[in-house]
Amino acid sequence: MDDYALVLNAGSSSLKFCVFRRPVAAQWLLESRGQIEGIGTSPRLLARDSDSQVIAECDLSADVRDGDSAIDALACWLRSKYGKARVVAVGHRVVHGGTLYAQPTIITAEVLADLYSLVPLAPLHQPHNLAAIQAVFEHLPGVPQVACFDTGFHMGRPHIAGIIPLPMSIRKTGLRRYGFHGLSYEYVTSTLAEIAPEIATRRTIIAHLGSGASLCAVDGGKSVDTSMSFTALDGLCMGTRPGTIDPGVVLYLFQTLGLTEKEVEDILYKQSGLLGISGISNDMRDLLGSRAPEARLAVDYFVYRAAKEIGALAAVLGGIDGFVFTAGIGENSPEVRRRICEACSWLGLELDLKANSTGEQRISTPRSKVSTWVVPTNEELMIARHTGSLLGLATPALTR
Repeated sequence: MDDYALVLNAGSSSLKFCVFRRPVAAQWLLESRGQIEGIGTSPRLLARDSDSQVIAECDLSADVRDGDSAIDALACWLRSKYGKARVVAVGHRVVHGGTLYAQPTIITAEVLADLYSLVPLAPLHQPHNLAAIQAVFEHLPGVPQVACFDTGFHMGRPHIAGIIPLPMSIRKTGLRRYGFHGLSYEYVTSTLAEIAPEIATRRTIIAHLGSGASLCAVDGGKSVDTSMSFTALDGLCMGTRPGTIDPGVVLYLFQTLGLTEKEVEDILYKQSGLLGISGISNDMRDLLGSRAPEARLAVDYFVYRAAKEIGALAAVLGGIDGFVFTAGIGENSPEVRRRICEACSWLGLELDLKANSTGEQRISTPRSKVSTWVVPTNEELMIARHTGSLLGLATPALTR
């Protein structure tokens, strides 16, 4: 009987999953990945095998109403697909670990209660992460679960990098710069010794550029600082989030425009960023393909903000030796990579235009002072690694 580990990333309207198989060699191999999307509206299941071939695509409108029923539907599909195979562990992406949890943790009732106490720090993400954990307890009783935290990678930063300069009485409530996308940064740094050994232990900036976007300054494989802060709203311009804005703007929305808390939250999380500037789309591909001046302005601002934040993190590091692009835009947009590299040429970064346009991993010239790379991220594999290691189910080195 084959053993499987399930990795879940639960959101407000989607449940992403990966199935990893443990063969005799004790190395987790990707078996399938997919998602149930449109939860609450028009739920559908789409799954692909390890070669990206579609193995399931179906309408779940009759069965899925919420996150709990999505877990039930996924469990039914897993049983139909993998028969009598055994799920030996479930690993979860949990956005927030607060100051209590810096490392992956086996989930108990006490741990779950602690994580629920952190919901006010990530109200749009944490409840859905935890609801998936609760649903697994109900549908797969006895299967151990592991929480892996997006904030964890940044917890070892210098103390000063976490400070928000408000009164101590307020900071004691948990107000600090946490940083996110930690699982992505951890995975990328774990690959550098093999892919780009010349920068693996040196001063490097990693750019996680997707619908959610951030930067991380890494030295010796450890996070030194990052562009996101108390929430995932800070830092770079994103698909629908503004990145850094004057806090007075938020006061203006409340005091002068008279908007409600829900309206302001909706503006900051769903209507701003690339979508807000362009009025066209939050998708960089749409904007790069458009001739509309508003689309060009949105792309220009995205690059401008990235270059500005890169300069700030370079100052924190005292200069950089390496630069890495990852995530959806970072991995797939030669145009955005080119423009950011050109804006950062003052750092000694010299782009190899051909390598960049043809999808090479190293995209800097041999004479560039800053070694520049494109490294695909794999947060799910990072979660599988932690889950297997913590539960004694697999060796730390995994493949695919």
